[in-house]
Amino acid sequence: MNPSAPFIRRPVATALLMLAIVLAGMVGYRFLPMSALPQVDFPTIQVQTLYPGASPEVMARTVTAPLERQFGQMSGLTRMSSTSASGVSVITLQFGLGQTLDVAEQEVQAAINAGGSLLPTDLPAPPVYAKVNPADAPVLTLAITSDSLPLTEVQNLVNTRLALKISQVSGVGLVSLSGGQRPAVRIQADTEALASYGLGLDTLRSAITAANANSAKGNFDGPTRSYAINANDQLVTVPDYKNLIVSYRNGAPVRLQDVARVVDSAENVRIGAWANLKPAIILNVQRQPGANVIATVDAIKERLPELQAGLPSSVRMDVLSDRTAGIRASVHHVQLELLLAVVLVVLVIFAFLHSIRATIIASLAVPISLIGTFGIMYLMGYSLNNLSLMALTIATGFVVDDAIVMIENIARYIEEGEKPMAAAVKGAKQIGFTIISLTVSLIAVLIPLLFMGDVVGRLFREFAVTLAVTILISAVVSLTLVPMMAGRWLKSHEDEHPGKLAQKTQAFFDRIIQRYDVALGWVLAR
Repeated sequence: MNPSAPFIRRPVATALLMLAIVLAGMVGYRFLPMSALPQVDFPTIQVQTLYPGASPEVMARTVTAPLERQFGQMSGLTRMSSTSASGVSVITLQFGLGQTLDVAEQEVQAAINAGGSLLPTDLPAPPVYAKVNPADAPVLTLAITSDSLPLTEVQNLVNTRLALKISQVSGVGLVSLSGGQRPAVRIQADTEALASYGLGLDTLRSAITAANANSAKGNFDGPTRSYAINANDQLVTVPDYKNLIVSYRNGAPVRLQDVARVVDSAENVRIGAWANLKPAIILNVQRQPGANVIATVDAIKERLPELQAGLPSSVRMDVLSDRTAGIRASVHHVQLELLLAVVLVVLVIFAFLHSIRATIIASLAVPISLIGTFGIMYLMGYSLNNLSLMALTIATGFVVDDAIVMIENIARYIEEGEKPMAAAVKGAKQIGFTIISLTVSLIAVLIPLLFMGDVVGRLFREFAVTLAVTILISAVVSLTLVPMMAGRWLKSHEDEHPGKLAQKTQAFFDRIIQRYDVALGWVLAR
């Protein structure tokens, strides 16, 4: 049985098969995302609970501990860590890589519901959870500063103009702010003034809460018309709060400005961020899973001039860090190494075959195998990263092995006087299953990498599969295209006229073979 015979006799079908492999690879290459390393998504969920006014000890005892007991009963949980601070509890849950995030979300929600009765009854809101990926660092970080505007106004501009616009860019998954100064009205009570009116802090708190309550006002229902009573009962500005009546003493109202200082400020004055020693709002952009990092950052940078033009002239926006700079440099260097490897392989083939026709035939296995691999990588959801490109670089030396073995066996029969077509059929039949066994043995070496577990296994699985696919495509090329072209393009032995360089090279190799023959005879005799 000759697996190459149908392809040798059908050159058009063989050429179309190779063309299909190349076109599929070129299309897949255009859609392949680019990253530094293979994408490894950790199924991680972060649960946050707010309890204003509670100390870290109270948060740990009344909120964090009951939730941790419920979360500890979940299956698939590999790691749990928590942080209890003043008024906030954050619990991070990391599941096994085999656990799907949807199932983990359902378990977390069930645990929160089960632990609800153990939490304080006066929590302003139940615990909330969000999916996070600790391995996905921001791809772009911006710093927004202003020499004249307060940070509270800058924060408002960033929220309403920058963050919303950037989050709409294709590939952007999350836009978060650091060092935020969200605007708020701060009420600083004067205890001495309160005491002079015989009031306490609870009276002050109750008055402020009652003045900001959204409630039904009722309606007027007449014989011909009906009106719903509506009023804006939300206090927004400092004057609104200053004129708020807290209580009545001696028939006169006691307003908030009489017993407290009301100022425009930030929600939390104890957090901040700086860029080049200047207070700033830091905007972090994270990409969507599987999105092309380079394309995402380029799309954001294209919109930055437009976004800067929409801001006041006193607001400055700078790029603090661009993660793609290192990715571009590393991928560029690996691509350069890949190109050099292809060139060196072709030169080595020519040095030994000393025939331009045979070198071209054998060298075609390299670009076809490498380009065709891109199509399979796209179908498997892989990316162009340092490990996958390293696999292609290593494969450059492997993919020509089968082609060289095939073309050398065909050339041997041509040197013995066979016609090229007959030599191609005879040589391919003799060496076809040898190439298949070589391919299987090379792929078998990669099996341990395919079954590695945990994060290292996820990283090197892409490397192993990419290398195996490249070797497999090279075997297909060696069994189809190489013998077909050898039978139609190689010259008969009497028509071959090697040049001076080829003659000198062959003479050099003949001397080496002769010395090897003498040494081998000496070894066999002993």
